[in-house]
Amino acid sequence: MVSLGLIFIAKLFVLQVYDTSYSMSAESNTRRKVTQYPSRGLVYDRNGKLLVSNQAVYDVMVVPRDIVAFDSTDFCASLDLSIEQLRARFVQMRKDIRSRKISTYKPSVFMKQLSAEQYGSFQEKLYKFKGFFVQGRTLRKYEHPSAAHVLGYVGEISENKLKKDTYYSQGDYVGISGIEQTYENELRGKKGVKYMLVDVHGREKGAFRNARHDTAAIAGKNITLSLDIALQQYGEQLMKNKIGSVVAIEPSTGEILSLISAPNYEPSLLIGRDRSKNFPVLLQDTLKPLLNRAIQSAYPPGSTFKTINALIGLQEGTLKPYSTHECFMGYFTRGISVGCHLHDSPLDLSQSVQHSCNAYYCYEFRDILDNPKYENIQESFNVWKDYLVKFGFGYRLGADFRNEVRGFVPNANYFDKVYKGSWDSRTVISLSIGQGELLTTPLQMANMSAMIANRGRFFTPHIIKDIEAEDIDERFSEIHETDIDVQHFAPIVNGMELAVWGGAGSTARIAQIPGITICGKTGTAQNPHGDDHSIFMAFAPKDDPKIAIAVYVENGGFGATWGAPIASLMVEKYLTDTISTPYRKWIEKRMLEGDLINGEQKLQ
Repeated sequence: MVSLGLIFIAKLFVLQVYDTSYSMSAESNTRRKVTQYPSRGLVYDRNGKLLVSNQAVYDVMVVPRDIVAFDSTDFCASLDLSIEQLRARFVQMRKDIRSRKISTYKPSVFMKQLSAEQYGSFQEKLYKFKGFFVQGRTLRKYEHPSAAHVLGYVGEISENKLKKDTYYSQGDYVGISGIEQTYENELRGKKGVKYMLVDVHGREKGAFRNARHDTAAIAGKNITLSLDIALQQYGEQLMKNKIGSVVAIEPSTGEILSLISAPNYEPSLLIGRDRSKNFPVLLQDTLKPLLNRAIQSAYPPGSTFKTINALIGLQEGTLKPYSTHECFMGYFTRGISVGCHLHDSPLDLSQSVQHSCNAYYCYEFRDILDNPKYENIQESFNVWKDYLVKFGFGYRLGADFRNEVRGFVPNANYFDKVYKGSWDSRTVISLSIGQGELLTTPLQMANMSAMIANRGRFFTPHIIKDIEAEDIDERFSEIHETDIDVQHFAPIVNGMELAVWGGAGSTARIAQIPGITICGKTGTAQNPHGDDHSIFMAFAPKDDPKIAIAVYVENGGFGATWGAPIASLMVEKYLTDTISTPYRKWIEKRMLEGDLINGEQKLQ
């Protein structure tokens, strides 16, 4: 009798303390834990226009242990599934159970993102399908078919992310790119939980224990971007059927007004159940619409970079505003040949910017590197390189985008390895005109324009303007100094003004805006794979800059052909909200209709 009693006691201990399966089964028959997903924070532009909101969807959840035989035909008709699709889902569910990705006792997602109509139809028959229930959640709704690369998209959490952050559960949604990714913690809110009393058929009968164990979901924080959605949309129209990028910055704050990558895509393509169909199509598109060229593509800056070399020369004392150099259709010395276009000669510094003289900057760059105060080319070159780093080149600027690339600025060791220590200023002469090994992103080029507009200082470019009940990162208000004396900017700015307004021979006359003193610099970057790239950077107005901009159009030819018109139209649109004259409207029409992808109406 004692032995039998001990056996019963041991078995009761196992059932009640050690083995939780019976208690879990009993509990699941009376209550259901339902996660309350918070709505993500709303996103606004700098003028208060709503960019991103939320829309209700519903997930069909399943507790595998509670499933009993049901009418599969009726089930499939309610959810618009085929029998084959239903079988495939059950096969996958069994695999996930065996691999312990899901539990037989806990709810997991069986079918995602039902529309309100599908939910209504299924809800009426839900009592027939024990083990299944519906859980509401929200999806993103993009109010404009623009700014996809800025806003990014939301998708199901990956296995790696799931392992790193215990906040998330299998099937949760998370920001994948753009500001949805960068400000995920602010936008996501905090999940709540609700316990529901259910009957044997899985039908909800009310709150469990008067909701004493429930916790409310906390909505995500609303954020305001520095983006001007009207300017963004206009720029995307101008860049239609072109490959490249446009970045506009407010110089006084570093706030990004517009960030365009072309070709782009509509952000609504990557929400809901259609995302799984659309994403592979976008990924395989040879034009790479998913690539954010503004921060992920690195290009030679071309002649826009002459302004930087001039500033370094002025600071180093190897160049004066009145320094002149002659140009005989290029620069030629001991086997080195750098061609140039026809213009007046000789030119001083401001005129060299106005006419974009290659020869002038070949002389000027060699003077920097052959400066006798340095012992050798390696020392002088690294000094030059250090200036570029202070200008924001060669490293990530630190903008609030996770996948920004750094570009490339070579150092002396790089050329020592390439040329085995035998090189001089002539070897790297292409760097004088923004070619060669030098690579910059469009964001870095726009920041270069903002730095010149500010006469030697800049703020880290950023897209965030305000976060509800929270301060933005203080690094975005930190001033970066370039160590160039402010007086050295006057001849550069004057030269950029002359490039637009200086009359015959000026390289950017097409960028003139009536009533606005715009300063700009064209660039044409050589492209070994096809036509040259068209580049333009500018800021306006001259003495009180409100906008700095960089435009990069791949295979667009001269900077004045595409880059300058597009930039000037965006500047005019931002400052005046209109395109002013018939001549400017004619330019606008050419930019809107120009097609560099399909070869139609290509400008000569």
